[in-house]
Amino acid sequence: MATRLNPLMPGTPQDPDTATPGAPQDAGAEPADSVDLEIQSFEEAMAADDFEHQLDEFAQNAPGGEVIAGLVMKVTAKEVIVDVGRKSEGVVPIEQVLGPDGQPKVQPGATLEVLIERGGLTPEGFIPLSHRRAAQIRAWDELEQAARENRTIEAKVLSRAPGGLLAEAMGEEAFLPSSQIDVRPVHQLDGWVGQTVEVRVLKINRRRRNLVVSRRMAIEEAYEARKSAALANIAEGAVLVGVVKNLTEYGAFVDLGGVDGLLHVSDLSHGRVTHPSEMLSPGMELTVKVLKYDPDKHRISLGVKQLMPDPWETIHERYPIGERVIGRVVSITDYGAFVEIEAGVEGLIHISEMTWSRRLKHPSKVVKAGDQVEAVVLDVKPSERRVSLGIKQLEADPWTTVGERYAIGSVVEGRVRKLTDFGAFIEIEEGIDGLVHISDFSWTKRIKHPSEIVRKGQVVQAAILAIDTNARRLSLGVKQLQPDAWETFFHEHMVNDVVEGTVKRAAQFGVFVELAPGVEGLCHNSEIAGSQDRRQSGGSPLEIGGAFRFKIIRMNENEKRIGLSLMGAVDEDERSRLKSYGRDAAAATMSFEEALRGDDDAS
Repeated sequence: MATRLNPLMPGTPQDPDTATPGAPQDAGAEPADSVDLEIQSFEEAMAADDFEHQLDEFAQNAPGGEVIAGLVMKVTAKEVIVDVGRKSEGVVPIEQVLGPDGQPKVQPGATLEVLIERGGLTPEGFIPLSHRRAAQIRAWDELEQAARENRTIEAKVLSRAPGGLLAEAMGEEAFLPSSQIDVRPVHQLDGWVGQTVEVRVLKINRRRRNLVVSRRMAIEEAYEARKSAALANIAEGAVLVGVVKNLTEYGAFVDLGGVDGLLHVSDLSHGRVTHPSEMLSPGMELTVKVLKYDPDKHRISLGVKQLMPDPWETIHERYPIGERVIGRVVSITDYGAFVEIEAGVEGLIHISEMTWSRRLKHPSKVVKAGDQVEAVVLDVKPSERRVSLGIKQLEADPWTTVGERYAIGSVVEGRVRKLTDFGAFIEIEEGIDGLVHISDFSWTKRIKHPSEIVRKGQVVQAAILAIDTNARRLSLGVKQLQPDAWETFFHEHMVNDVVEGTVKRAAQFGVFVELAPGVEGLCHNSEIAGSQDRRQSGGSPLEIGGAFRFKIIRMNENEKRIGLSLMGAVDEDERSRLKSYGRDAAAATMSFEEALRGDDDAS
């Protein structure tokens, strides 16, 4: 004998057993699986639900089809024969009772809930039955009861949807809004697809087959309880165990059992950590220390490195000045390279401490990130958490022996490394540069810039003029490789000497005369006869390029100055001619007298 369960009014457009999810059910009605977005307030929702509930009661109490429990008599390839306590047996299509494996879920003798379809008997004389529609009615009954009792049910997330997720609860499609997924805003929804979660019914409309569920309501009470319990244990200095929830560029959020704390990347390790992912991953269990707690805002700052000894407290004991260490290059900057010599301790090799040479442009020319290098500890400052390292100190300083290897006056050869306005730096060996001052390029030429004589990269010879090992300075000279034309001139001439020179240029006060290559003297206007008249007529006292004889009237070797006189040379020439004439006349007189004496002797 069949047992009657729940009657339902079939045949109407709103009949949930005849309606197809997603299909229109009456003129102007929304789709069956749509969310009733028009209801904005709680009061409106309650009023609308009450109206829909009245319609549901009318449909359920109306005469017509009924859900009953029948006895399975036979299972064939196409149908299931069920005894429903009537004159004729009922029939259920086989596809309504197939399991996931494609095999029937019932066997003869089992009880099966079915709904008697309207429309009379089948051509074979069976009563048409529907197990699927009966299951739907049972599911909606249970969903309504769960809503009334505020009971938690399970739902499997099927896919994403605009504004949330689509899920299946008790075989019916449900909408899970994104605001109801968790107690905190959820931005990444894809990870929820495929999960089975506990939810509560937020809104149900049986007539329209609209079902909205909330995971937030299901977990909120437990979450608040866990949060209160967690907050009771939180205090600055407390050591707790948490789970990494998610990572950011600046740190990680750790779940402490209902409340989250921020673990900043700078508090992960005493060493260098560029990104939290280098040490952490979501879901990882972690022991942390509470560094700061704001109970009003529920803000918690956490740390991991604070649970470990600070390596900088005993840095002096492990790395005394002068100690050789081996470390790994972790980063390179324009001014040097940072080397990790142990976990949490990095030292800086400044670019100036990489080589004795001054020509290094960038630290990458010497070391690269990831290289293992040996260095010497130069300085340790625990308060500033700094260690200064050096590489060049692994080799002897070439300046300490430069005085033994070079002597003043010796000639060296090197490459022009750098040009400046005041001279040129020449590298004579690795780490040893000498300066050729602009005044030491030529004895005679007036040099405005070293590029007039040398170019960068050119190999030149120079004489060592001075060595200062303390100041690490080496003075060089190029002109010292050649004799000084001035010195030679001063050694070969004296005041009152008459010399020949070429007028090179004129000035208001006289003319400059080249007496030898690179040697010039000044002939003042007062020493040139008729110079006043020539200047008044707009001309030079003497013709430029003309060769004349001058008398040296002044000489200053220290200041390299020579005074000349054109009139003095003329006077000197006159005296020379007069002397020469006197000597010739005397010689002629003597010859005449000798001739007379010869005649007398002959007679």
